[in-house]
Amino acid sequence: MKRLVVLGAGESGVGAAILGKVKNYDVFVSDSGTITQKYKDVLLHNKIQFEEGKHSEDKIFNAILVVKSPGIPDSVPLIKELRKRGIKIVSEIEFAATYTDAFLVAITGSNGKTTTTLLTYHILKKAGLNVGVAGNIGQSFALQVAEKKHDYYVLEISSFQLDDIYNFKPDVAIITNISEDHLDRYDYKMQNYIDSKLKITQNQTENDYLIYDADDAFLKSEIKKSKAQLIPFTVLNTLEKNANGAQLIDNKITIKVNKETYKMEKSILALTGMHNTKNAMAAAMASTLLRVRKETIRESLEDFEGAEHRLEQVLNIQGVKYINDSKATNVNATFYALECMDNPTIWIVGGVDKGNDYNTLLPMVRENVKAIICLGIDNSKLLETFSNVVDFIMEAAGMEEAVKIAHKLSEKNDTVLLSPACASFDLFENYEDRGRQFKDAVRNL
Repeated sequence: MKRLVVLGAGESGVGAAILGKVKNYDVFVSDSGTITQKYKDVLLHNKIQFEEGKHSEDKIFNAILVVKSPGIPDSVPLIKELRKRGIKIVSEIEFAATYTDAFLVAITGSNGKTTTTLLTYHILKKAGLNVGVAGNIGQSFALQVAEKKHDYYVLEISSFQLDDIYNFKPDVAIITNISEDHLDRYDYKMQNYIDSKLKITQNQTENDYLIYDADDAFLKSEIKKSKAQLIPFTVLNTLEKNANGAQLIDNKITIKVNKETYKMEKSILALTGMHNTKNAMAAAMASTLLRVRKETIRESLEDFEGAEHRLEQVLNIQGVKYINDSKATNVNATFYALECMDNPTIWIVGGVDKGNDYNTLLPMVRENVKAIICLGIDNSKLLETFSNVVDFIMEAAGMEEAVKIAHKLSEKNDTVLLSPACASFDLFENYEDRGRQFKDAVRNL
């Protein structure tokens, strides 16, 4: 029996373990931390061997294949030793894709990938397709391949998940944009991060499609490496006549894909902000390639409700709007959030700095922000950058305190925005935990 070792017992790891068992592997799951009871119960129910709190080398080095959690960096000694021994390490995405013939729409990017994934899924679901959504979102891809057998998958894929792919080939790939993010994981070299994102298209052929942001400086030069048919979207430029792609002309979104052309008013979009116009263009083009009716695409763009923790309206208290943008874990995402603010804004920011350069936010902060509350263990860079830009900047020890300070500072027609521009691991389990704590604190005011 072939031995499969799964490192990490989170959503992707446990899903990979179940798929491994279905495919007759001898499966062993190893997690150096504590496995949550929910996943422990699943492993026990499926009679899958596991360990927690350690990695037993004698139970790992006899694997013919290792599926690694995206959260484990290559710098970990165990991973280095596995590679030295020539044991193949793959991501859950790579492992699951081996066992499905479904049509794959895969979406990556520094920002916008969750919204674009959910929006594409929403359109395809509304069109009546047998479609699953997975990857960096929801139930793991591997588990769905093991148990559900969808005809289509819309996959949100992070750079960490792309790092360990070899043969994965989506029929349609989307790169929403590339901006500085996770550089701590890529030796602080931007090109390493860009190369990781472009792995989404490395196995595509001329029969596949790559939808991408033609306004993105990094993508403009790098996209030529792809063999796929290129379909750009732009809000700044005009595409060549008769070229496939999406553009904004006189506040109308114009889409042309494989001789299909249609237009819609930008004002119909349920989601505001120019970045969401781009997300809508990408989702609409992917859906058009799958021959979804224009009316279905239009209706879906009109009634889409958006992703939790991404510019999510929480409450309006005495004329003050509270907005949860906890998923903004990098500077570029926060730039988009601040760009959407129409009212004087009290901005809650901070967390684990991944090598952030906050200077790009200075014009937005000068224009839209009246006060800043820093929420992190080390806020020195934030204080240094913004102390002379706003009248009020201070630190808070936790989310409840941050929200109470914001409440005291706010006046009617203000907005309180949580948009951290940082990872969450100093004070919170993850960005979802951070967002939930913000919403709880707002509701308790």
